[in-house]
Amino acid sequence: AHLTGIGQLQAPARTLSPVAVDYAELDEVKGQAHVKRALEVAAAGGHSVLMIGPPGTGKSMLAARFPGLLPEMSENEALESAAIQSLGSAGFRVEHWKRRPYRAPHHSASSVALVGGGSDPRPGEISLAHNGVLFLDELPEFDRTVLEVLREPLESGHIVLSRAARQAEYPARFQLVAAMNPCPCGHFGDPRGRCRCPPERTAAYRGRISGPLLDRIDLHVEVGRVALEEIAATELPERSAVVAARVAEARSLQRSRQARTNAR
Repeated sequence: AHLTGIGQLQAPARTLSPVAVDYAELDEVKGQAHVKRALEVAAAGGHSVLMIGPPGTGKSMLAARFPGLLPEMSENEALESAAIQSLGSAGFRVEHWKRRPYRAPHHSASSVALVGGGSDPRPGEISLAHNGVLFLDELPEFDRTVLEVLREPLESGHIVLSRAARQAEYPARFQLVAAMNPCPCGHFGDPRGRCRCPPERTAAYRGRISGPLLDRIDLHVEVGRVALEEIAATELPERSAVVAARVAEARSLQRSRQARTNAR
């Protein structure tokens, strides 16, 4: 209406103030110092990471706090992510501006849900996680064919969806954070001897994840049970902002040295 002279746009009443980005705090996780260190290394270098440990050791809590360790999004990264999210079913919300995406699809997700597609191709979880984090919990429970489609985008940073009617290409440069139990019952290696899984069953469980996919996950971390003394300790762990400052400094060094992160 404004362009055709029928109406006139009103001046904005106010300017948008910067939105404070809040993430889950790392200091809420007691213990697991070596896992936190591994996540810091992964955040600094842009690496994918796999956490292996029994249930209840904090794998999901740690993954949910990983986006808070990443450097602040640049304007271009924020625009890319907002454009992709605007194509998703939930759309883009302005309060999420410059917030690193964190996607955690259930292990029952199909390959189309994960990488995108359909008769009218739409971006999948890997593209909605562009410039952010894709968390896959219970990794061996995902269908193997679903996991295999991750191999190409992990290498190239984009996905091409080809259909009879049209072809679409979406960016998909995400950091993969995955978690799994060490065996079907989850208690392999427990000093209390709670695991009763035969060796061949444990091997078959771990074999659900192919070697080529594991090769693309740079860090494999054992996540053990936390002693009660660590949980009861009064000394607070480091906050996310302290770790994020070291990560930002490390990335700055990598860019000055080789113009890209170590993972690339």
